[in-house]
Amino acid sequence: MSEWEVDKPLGQCYGTGRKIEPGEEYFGALIEIEEGLQRRDYCADYWESEKPNVFCYWKSKLLRPDEKKKIFVDDNMLMAFFERLENETEQEKVNFRFVLALVLMRKRLLKYDETRDEDDKEIWRLRIVGDKSAGNRVEVINPHLDEEQISQLSSQIGQILHTDV
Repeated sequence: MSEWEVDKPLGQCYGTGRKIEPGEEYFGALIEIEEGLQRRDYCADYWESEKPNVFCYWKSKLLRPDEKKKIFVDDNMLMAFFERLENETEQEKVNFRFVLALVLMRKRLLKYDETRDEDDKEIWRLRIVGDKSAGNRVEVINPHLDEEQISQLSSQIGQILHTDV
């Protein structure tokens, strides 16, 4: 299993090279590169004027040196990221989506319903908690990761989102 290139926020706008000041709002984003997904940060001015092409993004604020890191990640953003990975077939992205599904199950946003086998793949059917519509079911492939792989991917999710998951 290959690792994605994941950087912590450097406090610098990728688009302009300008330093992002403590307390300033910026946009964190995931960009698809040949090796997988890479995190890039953009100052709000650059983001608004250039609208970079990204896989997914979130708005954040660079912490001041005396501030503690917040470990809360918006649940809607996690679900959007999960849904965005739905049709991906690259093994790294399938693995990443599965671990993200585990995180969402732990947060009680998804609930396991059943398992089925299809084309030599184990597919989990999950229900989106609180969604009463007919489209409240999602499916995820179980890639049968071992504990170390799950731990490694969970850490990568945390690094990408700059939070604890």
